[in-house]
Amino acid sequence: MGYSQSYNHFMRILFVTATRIGDAVLSTGLLKHLTELFPDARITIACGPVAAELFEEVPGLERVIVLEKMVASLHWLRLWALSVGILWDIVVDLRSAPLTYLLAAKKHYHLHKRQHDGHRIRQLARVMGLEKNPPLPRLWNASKHNDVASKLIAEGGPVLAIGPTANWRAKVWGAEKFAELCQRVIAPDGFYPNGRIAIFGSLEERPQVTKLVDAIPIEQRIDLVGQVSLLEVHACLKRCVCFIGNDSGLMHVAAASGIPTLGLFGPSREELYGPCGDLAATVRTPENFELIHPVGFNHKTTNSLMHSLSVDQVIDALSALIKKVEGKCRA
Repeated sequence: MGYSQSYNHFMRILFVTATRIGDAVLSTGLLKHLTELFPDARITIACGPVAAELFEEVPGLERVIVLEKMVASLHWLRLWALSVGILWDIVVDLRSAPLTYLLAAKKHYHLHKRQHDGHRIRQLARVMGLEKNPPLPRLWNASKHNDVASKLIAEGGPVLAIGPTANWRAKVWGAEKFAELCQRVIAPDGFYPNGRIAIFGSLEERPQVTKLVDAIPIEQRIDLVGQVSLLEVHACLKRCVCFIGNDSGLMHVAAASGIPTLGLFGPSREELYGPCGDLAATVRTPENFELIHPVGFNHKTTNSLMHSLSVDQVIDALSALIKKVEGKCRA
């Protein structure tokens, strides 16, 4: 790959990544690769404000530059101004910002349009020639996050994590279907008899999930909507037996936590943005991606296009995922 091990001493790496949580999580596979290859490196990460807290515990972190979007793309000029005085050993730019090409660096890696095919994790890995075996996403917790999680997800029966929200309304499976799913999964004859349900989401998303929260018996409900930071969410998910949720950043956080993860898809493409890892699976609406979009589709205003995905389909997909996990445990 052209690296020189002599760079290891006081090595400086600039890693430019996404604004959205899901894309930021998917990029952490490359970041993990760099931290393992150069354990003594000092790392600066540039990303959007929503994703910034994901990187607080990255090994060797020197700085997080939060890129608030500015008119005329002046946020890229700000990044250049904050970075131009440093001789970087490696610059990895997953946003293809023209100004990062002007930074002094021994090695430059940029995501180009020709690399935009295949699953997103392979697109990103291709930047550094790792597409044949793309490194899986990884998030890092501190003990403080684990301490919070141990209090919120206390010892007891199994906990199923639910992610009922998404950044598009069109990707949101109905609250009433999530409620039925939860009731069936933790029923005495369900997959996790007398288990508990942990519901995740941001504070702004609470109005979307009120009906679901109210449908779960209080003694089996762990309501974490708007209650925890992203790294606390990650720590909480590691204490759950499984995650089921819409195509969202939270789904990718769940997969990165290493628990079995089932993503629900309809108006987005699982072959591009499905959860990553051996314990991940997807289930989609009977319609394929091309057929589900109505005339005039707008990701900001179009209501849910997930109605045709039945609870039975999700139950069947969960059953297959559980058998897959059990098979890996026996192997």
